[in-house]
Amino acid sequence: MATELDRLRDEGYVVLPEVLPAESLARIREQLDPYLQGEYPGRNDFEGHRSERVYALLDKAPAIAELVGHSRTLGLIDQLLEPNYLLSACLAILLHPGETAQRWHHDDAFVTLPRPRESYSVSTIWAIDDFTADNGATEVLPGSHRWDGAPIVGDRDDGVVVEMPAGSVVVFLGTTVHRGGANRSAGRRLAITPQYCAPWARPQETFTLSVRPSMAASYPQRLRELLGYSIHPPFMGHVDGRHPGKRLDPAFTDAAAGPRSAEFWNDR
Repeated sequence: MATELDRLRDEGYVVLPEVLPAESLARIREQLDPYLQGEYPGRNDFEGHRSERVYALLDKAPAIAELVGHSRTLGLIDQLLEPNYLLSACLAILLHPGETAQRWHHDDAFVTLPRPRESYSVSTIWAIDDFTADNGATEVLPGSHRWDGAPIVGDRDDGVVVEMPAGSVVVFLGTTVHRGGANRSAGRRLAITPQYCAPWARPQETFTLSVRPSMAASYPQRLRELLGYSIHPPFMGHVDGRHPGKRLDPAFTDAAAGPRSAEFWNDR
């Protein structure tokens, strides 16, 4: 029987159904509500003129940490990206009625190496509301992670609609072509999308600036590393020749960082 990882590698995506409990969903909605009052509308057709997008979530809604560091998703990503990989983006996307479908795209288009190739990012989209064919569920093109050349898709309607109940998550490779669907319903559809990238790639969001150090310090060590408070051996990510973890905690030791950190960064 195919595993979740097998399906992800074969189709380019996999759905993990109902992995988030109702109380977590309620806490996330409560913390996000002040930022979903129409103050952050989409700025172009890709973001969505009838959508709201909220960034820097780990500074605004600490409950999002449960999604970013979820063991089920990280367990898959650990097998797909190099150790010391980073959080590249983390945003909320609220589709209002009347939103149109996005253009087809793949999330690691910033990597300009020729396709077909390995994926240097992995994206997740968490359904905070039910995802349905009518309210703008994500659509994917299975197998598109293997396509040659630039995947310029154009106008097509043969994508697989990723319908899933609230609390579920779809995980897909950065090379997989997908889009947000059109919201033809009378209701709103809320999603959270943490995205992860190779340790040598530049993240889309600069989390060491957008998340206050005091907030970053409150998160578990693994989450701090995802935000950029880590070293990719031998010395990528240092601050003035020192491990960035020492900026959060002067008592930080390399032992606290575990095997994902270079050994000699506790010397100074």
